[in-house]
Amino acid sequence: MPDRARVTSIEAIEAFRNQLILFRDRAGRVLDEVSEHLTRTRNWLEHDRQSHWQNEIRRLQRQLEQRQQELFTAQLSALRGTPLAEQMAVQRARQALETAQERARRVRFWQQQFEPRVQPLARQIEKLRNHLHQDMARALAYLTEVHRALIAYTEVPPDTTTPPRPVEPGPGPAPTPTSP
Repeated sequence: MPDRARVTSIEAIEAFRNQLILFRDRAGRVLDEVSEHLTRTRNWLEHDRQSHWQNEIRRLQRQLEQRQQELFTAQLSALRGTPLAEQMAVQRARQALETAQERARRVRFWQQQFEPRVQPLARQIEKLRNHLHQDMARALAYLTEVHRALIAYTEVPPDTTTPPRPVEPGPGPAPTPTSP
């Protein structure tokens, strides 16, 4: 058994520790971005899209009423034949209103579905964030201590006070007896 451990690369431990620090920082930034994206999506869905489609529906309802009034006026007018252009304008306005109402229904659906679908994933993100901040911090502290201990160990001079090891007789010629 050797008297000393043979440490060949303390630098590898330090390099691994440095890479682990970089990984923890990058992963933390990515998790922050994901959390911010979830928050922005929730706000967009609950506030921006809901008010957008409500305003759009009101605008399209007014437009449909106007087109229907124009059609009614054209039908009453004896000067024109079939008010085909006005009928098509009413159809387009009605179709645009139905599309906006369908999109508003989809927004309400996703408002109801967002939390149940996203919350389990958001919890996993928080678990990973805790792992990165707590467990990785402990791992980095451990690697730092290992690095320090190995450096201290390599700086200890070999123990010169121990007597040399006795040589064990091997299978050589037998010693000759000496006479008194």
